[in-house]
Amino acid sequence: MYLFVDGEFLPAEEVQVSPFDHGFLYGLGLFETFRTYEGHPFLLDDHMKRLHDSAKEMNLKLDTYDRETITKVIEELLRLNELTDGYFRWNVSAGERGIGLSTEEYEKPRTIVYVKPLPSKKKFGKKAQTLTLRRNSAEGSKRLKSHHYLNNILGKRELGDSADAEGIFLTEDGFLSEGVVSNLFWYKDKTLYTPDLTCSCLDGVTRQFLMGLADRAGFSVMEGRYSEAAALCAEEIMVTNSVQEIVAIDKWNDTVFPGVKGVFFQQMQNQYERYVTSLWSKADL
Repeated sequence: MYLFVDGEFLPAEEVQVSPFDHGFLYGLGLFETFRTYEGHPFLLDDHMKRLHDSAKEMNLKLDTYDRETITKVIEELLRLNELTDGYFRWNVSAGERGIGLSTEEYEKPRTIVYVKPLPSKKKFGKKAQTLTLRRNSAEGSKRLKSHHYLNNILGKRELGDSADAEGIFLTEDGFLSEGVVSNLFWYKDKTLYTPDLTCSCLDGVTRQFLMGLADRAGFSVMEGRYSEAAALCAEEIMVTNSVQEIVAIDKWNDTVFPGVKGVFFQQMQNQYERYVTSLWSKADL
């Protein structure tokens, strides 16, 4: 496997990480996961905007985003790894500094970009399970897509290794939050519902895109603090992330849902697929 590391394309076995990188020592790091469709990095502008906004909060100095430069990196990684399309992780860590907490800006953060083959597209829904482990609160003013992943890992351990299931977190005070690796949605009475950002969920790029698709299609979109019981009364349940797209849920605990047969799910998935080879941002809808 070839990686992109601070301006160079290197075999993975040649890449080294400093023991003084504060991404390693203190979890000061960020990442974006996205995928390509026929070589096009879907919603790349939105992913990079979130990365840069988060870097400001984490006090990491990044070069100004340039779409053409980033796209060339993506194209070359696909070529070197002999892939038509891929699952990308664009990772930024704080970079080297001495042992001890630092309040100064990190002027030389480290960028490593990974790519791997895409998982097979599933033709059926997933099962959801409410976790007993609660979602931890955001480390700062909002949840960042950061290296702080222990809560997710513990949730995955509780759920188990099945690729056909997703664990659903509740907040400490019992409201719905998000999945282990996804945002949560449900549909009822021509309205799409999702937990708001006070529920410690990530403001996912695909989350924002689905909300935009639903609004464009004439559905109401509501964000709020909701109980599990409110969602279990829905007509359809789905989860989203940037690699798996929109995933229908066919069973949540003991409650059965239409899954991939759901009319709303099918409409949104058809709309989603219209844009994947061309759209750079949800703003272009």
